Formats: sequence, C-alpha cells, structure tokens
Amino acid sequence: MGVARGPARQARKNRESSPPASTAGVQIRVDKEEYIGLRWAAAFWKAQHREAVGREAELKSDNEELRARVRELEGRLYGRRSERGVGQDKSPSGRPVWARPRGQQPGSPGHGRSSLEGLEAREEVADLPEEQQQCPRCGRRLDPFPGADEAQVVEIETRVWRRVIRRRRYHPRCACGVLPGIVTAPSPARLIPRGKLGISVWVKVILDKYLYSRPSHRLLQELADQGVRLSPGTIAGGLRQLLPLLEPVREAIRSKQLSEDRWQADETGWRVFVEVEGKGGQGWHLWVFRSPSTVLFTLSPSRSAQVPEAHFGAETAGILLSDRYVVYKKLAREREGLELAFCWAHVRRDFFSLAKAWPEQEGWAMSWVEGIGGLFDLNRRRLQVRTQPESFAARDRDLRGALWGLARQRDAELRSSASHGACQKVLRSLQRHWEGLTLFLDHPEVAMDNNAAERALRTPVVGRKNYYGSGSRWSARLAAVVFTILQTLQLWEINPQRWLSSYLESCAQAGNRAPPQLNRFLPWEMDPARRADWSRAPGREAA
Repeated sequence: MGVARGPARQARKNRESSPPASTAGVQIRVDKEEYIGLRWAAAFWKAQHREAVGREAELKSDNEELRARVRELEGRLYGRRSERGVGQDKSPSGRPVWARPRGQQPGSPGHGRSSLEGLEAREEVADLPEEQQQCPRCGRRLDPFPGADEAQVVEIETRVWRRVIRRRRYHPRCACGVLPGIVTAPSPARLIPRGKLGISVWVKVILDKYLYSRPSHRLLQELADQGVRLSPGTIAGGLRQLLPLLEPVREAIRSKQLSEDRWQADETGWRVFVEVEGKGGQGWHLWVFRSPSTVLFTLSPSRSAQVPEAHFGAETAGILLSDRYVVYKKLAREREGLELAFCWAHVRRDFFSLAKAWPEQEGWAMSWVEGIGGLFDLNRRRLQVRTQPESFAARDRDLRGALWGLARQRDAELRSSASHGACQKVLRSLQRHWEGLTLFLDHPEVAMDNNAAERALRTPVVGRKNYYGSGSRWSARLAAVVFTILQTLQLWEINPQRWLSSYLESCAQAGNRAPPQLNRFLPWEMDPARRADWSRAPGREAA
C-alpha cells in the first residue's frame, strides 16, 4: 500500500491547487501525475486482490486436505481394521468390488465330518430302563437283538495330579565294601533343580501365554479352581530359568534363516516396562523376519535400520519383501546383493485410504483396486501351472500385459492436469516403487504381498492386547525366543505341545542344559518319519 500512497497524495494536491474542470463537456482533464498515481494505486489493489484470491484458494485446499486427514484418522480409530468388507471386498460406501463372497461356495462338495479315530475311546453302554424292556400290553420281555447303534461325543477332561515317586532302597548282602550301606534308586530328572512343577506344567504355561495369548494370571486362576495354588513369582522364576534352555534353538533358527535367500520382514509395537537410558517411555518394537523354512522374532527399543542390519549382517544376498518403510530401503542401498521387493497389498491399501479420505474420488480409486485385484488373480493362475512351461509362459504374458497396462494408465494420469492432488500423490508413490513392485515377475517364488509376515505378527499382537507386553528385559527376550520357536514349528506343521514336551524332557536329562544333539529337534534336520510323528497330537497313534 505504501507504493501507491505518495503518487496518490501528490495527485490529490494537484487537484486542490488546479481550477475545477468544466462539467459542461464530456471530457475531463486529468493531470499526468494524477493519472500515474491512479494507475499505480489500481495496480496495487489488483495485486492485493490476486494475493487474497490465492490465499483463499490455498486455505480451501488446506481445509480439504485436513478434512481428508480427519476422515482417514477417524477411519483408523473407529472404522474396520481391514479394508476387507464382511463376506466380500467392498468400497468405503459399501459397494462390492468383487462379486464372489468369501468361504465355501454353494454347490461345492463338503469335506464331511472330521475323523475322531485318533482320540482315546472310552466305551459306555446305554440300555433301556427295566420297565421299557417289555411289551407295554402283554408284559413279555424283549429279546436282545445283535449289534448296537453307536453315537460319538467328544469330551475334554483336565486333570491335575501329584507324582509321588517312591525311590526303592537296597542293602548289600556282601562284605566287598564296593557299595555303600544303602543303595537308593536315582531321583527322576527335573527340569528346574528342586522345582516342584513337572514338565507338563511348563509346557502348558508356555503355550497358554505365547501361543494362545492368555495372561498367566488367568491360567493361575484356572489351576486354583482345580485345587492347585501357584504364585506368580513361581511362574516368573521358572520361565526365567527356561530362557537359556530355549535360546540355542533360536540361534539355530537364525543360522538357518541367514543361509536362505528369500525373506519377508515387518514390525509392530511392543511394550517393555523397564527404564532404558536415553529412551523415553516403554515403547519397544517387535520385528519379524520370515524365510521359506523359518520365522524369527527380535525385540528392540529401536525401530531404526540398526535392527535389520544387525540381523542380516554385512554379507547378505537375496530378495527381501517388505512394506515401504525407509529402513528397508536403506538396508538395500547399503548391500549390493540385496534386492527389495515391495508389497502390492500396501499399494492397494493406499487406494482404499484415498477413497475413504476423498469420497469424490472413490470411483477412481476403486477402479485401481479392481485392477490390482486382477493382477493377484493373474499371478495366482500363473503359479498354478508353474511346472508346465508352455502354459506358464502364456499366463506370464497375460500378467505382464496387465501390469504394463497399469503402468501406462499411471503415467497418463500423472501427465494429466485434471488429476486430483491426492490421486497424484498415490500415483507418484506407485511410480517410485515400481521396480520393487515388479520384482515378482522374474522371481515367481516371491509373493506379491507381505501378508505372511503380517500374519506371523497376529499372535503377538493378540498377546500384546491381553497382557500388554513384557515386564522386564529377560521376559522380553523370552517372548521373542518362544514366538520364534512356536511359529517355526507351525510353519513345519509340527505339534508344539509334543515338541516342547520332548525337548524339555531332553533338557532335564542333560542336567538342566540344552541337549547336546540339538539337530534332533530342528525341523529341517528331522527325517520325514520323525517329522510326521511329531505332527500328531500327544497320545495319537500313527495310522
């Protein structure tokens, strides 16, 4: 405003000092300096108006983005925890994306009733009451008829008992002096020296918390209802002594994982209620690394790149499938032999989030969701004929054609000035990560999504919700070790109760140490017969 003030003031003075112009004519004489001042003033106010219009447009844009952000955060807080709808994939407005519902389809053959032949059978005889074993009219008794109708009912019986071990004693009759005066049978091996709890109790404690995600105090309440009262300190102290027995198995799993060349990685929050110097709060992070034959967990106070760097070491070579978290990108940049594959499920999730945050862009976003769903279907069809070269090549061409069609659509929409800013942002992210998103084309063994790693975190996440986390460093370490062992066993379809019982029994026989022949308990080292035997439930005989 100061630019036009001087000329305008001068023009006003000129008007006051000069005689008034004639109003009889149509022409009004204006002094040159006054004209210049008016032009400057007009230019100034036009500039002010343009700035105001620009600020208003910017504020409107900011307001729309903030509203979109609010819708997104409200969806995270109050909405569904998955982009999948009930029974089928749906858009945020409820419109189905794919018509095929989940689950078994009408008309498909069923699997029949589950076989109960492996369960222990306890026979009972059901007979007619005495008054019903005769004809109600004449009173003559009914004759027995050969055979019987059978009905089966599954029951569960939980029993807690004491093992009372009476050690037989002997007195030598000879006078050789080799034996002591009294020879007593040896004590049975105990998992914890002087401990009163048997191996079956510790197996139940471990599975109850780390596989079934139940807080330990609920197990203690269940045992108390059966007449066994145990203190939380007894359970905590025993678990702490089990940690060094289980750690060698985790190290063997880690060595096996690093010998492979395909991995998936993810991480989630975990609370450890201890004070760490230089760290505020109790928020730690639980990392999972999954390979074709192992699942490994590690807990760290940090979510930085130091965790995967320490896990993989300096000589890592292979393909790592992950989300787009920056630490994985840093890891791949620093290791020449490591390639990074990205998750298409996260890309799909971007379009779902955009549709929720910007309802007016829902149609555009859901068209991309359908296109990505088509890629998953084409890749599934390709993998079905992986052992058939000709069919595989044909379906591979179909998949590549669909993929590059999406790439052309992406580039065309990025060049278009009509595209919404939020849409441009999602497409630019898709373009930046395209190389990692297409790595599965040349490596069919690499999945299109990181769902396997995310599913591995499901049990710990449920446990985190039920018992909040870990109360000390050693219990955090124990959680990572047990999660690693149990989920690796599940990957190999080995019964965890049978494995734990046998392993802890071997630890007790070895004098409260890890068994010297650890290979017997590693799934990839077992012979097929032993692995098949351990895949059954305890007490169940082979067919």
